[in-house]
Amino acid sequence: MSANNVLLIDCDVNRRELLATLTEFINCKPIIVQTPDIWFEDAGELSDIVMAIVGDCGDKHQTKQVLRDLVNNEARIPVFQLDLPDTDIAAFPGALGSLSFPVKYPQLSNALQQATIYRSQNEPSQQQSYDFRRLVGNSRIMKSVQKMIDQVSDSEANVLILGESGTGKEVVARNLHHFSSRREKPFVPINCGAIPAELLESELFGHEKGAFTGAITTRKGRFEMAEGGTLFLDEIGDMPLPMQVKLLRVLQERSYERVGSSKTLRTNVRVIAATHRNLEAHIAEGKFREDLFYRLNVFPIDIPSLRERPEDIPLLINELITRIEQESRGTVRFTSAAISSLCRLEWPGNVRELANVIERLVILFPYGTVDYDDLPEKYQLEGEALPEEVVTMIEEAPKLQLSKSKPEGPLKGAEKNMAVSAASQDDLSTLPEEGLDLKEHLANLEYLLIKQALDDSSSVVAHAANKLKMRRTTLVEKMRKYGIQREE
Repeated sequence: MSANNVLLIDCDVNRRELLATLTEFINCKPIIVQTPDIWFEDAGELSDIVMAIVGDCGDKHQTKQVLRDLVNNEARIPVFQLDLPDTDIAAFPGALGSLSFPVKYPQLSNALQQATIYRSQNEPSQQQSYDFRRLVGNSRIMKSVQKMIDQVSDSEANVLILGESGTGKEVVARNLHHFSSRREKPFVPINCGAIPAELLESELFGHEKGAFTGAITTRKGRFEMAEGGTLFLDEIGDMPLPMQVKLLRVLQERSYERVGSSKTLRTNVRVIAATHRNLEAHIAEGKFREDLFYRLNVFPIDIPSLRERPEDIPLLINELITRIEQESRGTVRFTSAAISSLCRLEWPGNVRELANVIERLVILFPYGTVDYDDLPEKYQLEGEALPEEVVTMIEEAPKLQLSKSKPEGPLKGAEKNMAVSAASQDDLSTLPEEGLDLKEHLANLEYLLIKQALDDSSSVVAHAANKLKMRRTTLVEKMRKYGIQREE
């Protein structure tokens, strides 16, 4: 099972209680250390700790010693340091990052995501023959999927993964295998829809030499290759009916024969299947066997589409860029305006489509910054304000992958001053004879009203939002859009 304990080390009781409450809110268990000089004894099994948060340990020397012990420990625990106003401890070398206090939920969620990725990269057991990718997402719907994975991964139950193309069904299957007792054995995938019907039996069960034309040697099938591990049957809904009968027999009797052989082979394989099709509709149409469906559908996991979890898009962008960087294929940065536009899309291709877009932008803007106008036209979307949770995730996204929007509002420099003067002198209750650009005019008006509200509120965003009868997060997004900076 995956580690879900968070080690909390701090002398301040109130900070410990607040951190403990937030830790439980992200579905982790807080391990509280009240006496920093004996933190090792209080911590228990370090391999079960997903990350550690270190605050004030009494004095500067003691805090540094605790940080040093944690960073240098064999368990390689990801460490985050509390950035406290009353301490002069600088960011400790080796710490994964710092958390400003008071810590907010999105900030802690991002820290957990970073820690999880760090653990997956640094644990030797995770550097296997396959490229393991942990599920990325802190939305409520993805947390539910992650919980189901934790619940069923170490059982022997067959799992049926449902979801649209590109949502990450194979990633879920690999997670199920990785967190199971079979993790040291092979994970063998096969796409049932990509192999011709006449060859699928041989692919699954293997064949003997001379079993058919072209069978010049004996070959193992996927069941035999996955012995002791996990067999992932992708696009099971495209499997021909005759093969469905043979697969059902294997699932029931745990035995099979190679093509061209009468020798029965026993199998010890966990089967995970996936499809983007509606299997119950296929059953009604006679395209899928009902008995096979119930044999596979012991534990169904429905993967949400990307449009159902837009708050995860900033984290996914960060993860995709990190992968590209690790493969030495370059990097790119995004402004919040660009990410806001990407969060408004429907994404018919889901995470796969998002990954393709990110890779394309890395090629087009190597080591540069992508703003709203730099996105391909079909990905430039303006509309209603984003939901508050989406805006919050954009605000709290890892700084390495986010840049401030380019300070370009609808008007620049002297043009803005002229617009202010014109707006104060001209009455636009009637349309000018020469006409006007309505979109530009409304944008200029919105810009001026936001500036006035901020000036009247002494740059306090919450007060300005109240004046404009909008949410604070909506106002922050519009300020980024127009490049409006708060005056300190």
